[in-house]
Amino acid sequence: MHAPTLRRVLPALLALVAATLGLTQQASAATAAGERFVALGDSYSSGVGAGSYLSDSGSCQRSSKAYPSLWAAANAPASFSFTACSGATTSTVKNSQLTPLNSSTTLVSITAGGNDVGFANVMQTCVLQSEATCVSAVNSAIAQITNTLPGSLSSLYGAIRSKAPQAHVVVLGYPRFYQLNGNCIAGLSEAERAAINRGSDALNGTLAKQAANAGFSYSSVVDEFTGHEICSGNAWLHSLSVPVSNSYHPTAAGHSGGYLPAFRSTV
Repeated sequence: MHAPTLRRVLPALLALVAATLGLTQQASAATAAGERFVALGDSYSSGVGAGSYLSDSGSCQRSSKAYPSLWAAANAPASFSFTACSGATTSTVKNSQLTPLNSSTTLVSITAGGNDVGFANVMQTCVLQSEATCVSAVNSAIAQITNTLPGSLSSLYGAIRSKAPQAHVVVLGYPRFYQLNGNCIAGLSEAERAAINRGSDALNGTLAKQAANAGFSYSSVVDEFTGHEICSGNAWLHSLSVPVSNSYHPTAAGHSGGYLPAFRSTV
């Protein structure tokens, strides 16, 4: 194409591209506006550590800065039910959080599994006891992840699908907690940090497999949190903190920069 011709055609091509992008954005906004969204799960979904807790959430500590709240605020779905709760296990999610689900539900998010294998107890053991005891606790958790968690997840995911047969269900994983050889000068040993990361990887592997078995989408957050782990110098996770409940949970930046993009990429 000669230059004069290109100059004549280029504005039309640019206008076509702009119009196409505009239509795509309008379609995406319309799709989001039609969503009936239910956010389930544990403290990683409720937003413990992010602050700005909703006044009616009590000990569940649901936050306006948690990724489900952020997505709903940005996309104005037709309905939004936020039942995630701090301390939830697969069993308590199944027994106490599924009420909003029905045949009209179109979108579900969930984090669950960490409390089933005693994540908080493992971290307490690693902080307070010896390196060998810490590594042993992680190995015990991995045994649970391998042997008992798959059945618990399968039961929960089956209940979700039964109650919300038309929904797109997104299972989100957990971050790796430590940047190895990072800038922490005290606290856990490198062997302990590596063991904890290994436990997180094992948990995420089981979540991904069970999500696939259920026909759900799985979204890892490991890539989003890479460079923002504890010991990175720009952490999106609380280390041992006051209040203690914040410890080893995402900050507000971890939800906006980590979990929200991971969730948004699958919706």
